[in-house]
Amino acid sequence: MACGRVVVTGGAGFLGSHLGDEILRRGGQVVAVDNFITGRRENVAHLAADPSFTLIEQDICQPLSVSGEVDLVMHLASPASPGDFPRLPLEILRANSAGTWNVLDLALAKGARFLLASTSEVYGDPLVHPQPEGYRGNVNPVGPRAVYDEGKRFSEALTMAYHRHRGLQVGIARIFNTYGPRMRGDDGRVIPTFIRQALAGQPLTIFGDGSQTRSFCHVDDMVRGLLALAENDVVEPVNLGNDQEMTVLEVAKLILEVTGSASTILYGPLGEDDPKRRQPDITKARQLLRWQPRVPVREGLEETVAYFRSLASSPG
Repeated sequence: MACGRVVVTGGAGFLGSHLGDEILRRGGQVVAVDNFITGRRENVAHLAADPSFTLIEQDICQPLSVSGEVDLVMHLASPASPGDFPRLPLEILRANSAGTWNVLDLALAKGARFLLASTSEVYGDPLVHPQPEGYRGNVNPVGPRAVYDEGKRFSEALTMAYHRHRGLQVGIARIFNTYGPRMRGDDGRVIPTFIRQALAGQPLTIFGDGSQTRSFCHVDDMVRGLLALAENDVVEPVNLGNDQEMTVLEVAKLILEVTGSASTILYGPLGEDDPKRRQPDITKARQLLRWQPRVPVREGLEETVAYFRSLASSPG
């Protein structure tokens, strides 16, 4: 299905760039907006000559203007990695408050559907497992992760206010851990960190005893889910993620297998408010969107490892 003309904020980021690729593959047009605070030009360099692709370098915390018609606005712009939380706390809060406000205003002015890329972090360190959309979360509003957790919770509230009081067509995707090519090796997330360490022959660092769980969704599956939600009229939040729960230790061991690395595993103290378990209930996505993940974790890790190997072998 063609997607029409789509504005993707954070369009040069890991997920945003893959989303742009798929929209173009489906015959749509993409206007990517990015200030490159965490996005990278190389993620979209292959699209530069495509007449259906436009790149706007701008901070969304400033009023956003896009010429021409827009059918869909997909708001992904925000630093999203644990390594970003202590490094860019104010930028994260601005992107998810003033930034979201500006992007909502753009969608309203264009008469476009608006899709918010929210996060499983709105559930905090959950007391309910797995996490359904109706769970209201266990978030520490003054903890080190709050800049992202509470920023996204505000974005959701603002999105619903525009829907209820201004009639904007909206959707909210609560994205669980996503991985794949184009991740930043230094972003602090488990998979790129372990892969980078394994390829360098360094010890894999696990914070805590490794029993904490995550559920990893390949980026191709996540892009399919986001576009399925964008093409649907569902308003309430929808979880998107892989419901196959894995311990961090299991992930580390699998990455050692895939890379063939002889690296050891080191353990350190668990970070404050780090979720102990994370697994989505994707019943709603299955029923309303006819979506579920397809890419097996091992297969996805093999592709991701190959990507990081290619970076290591590239000149310069």
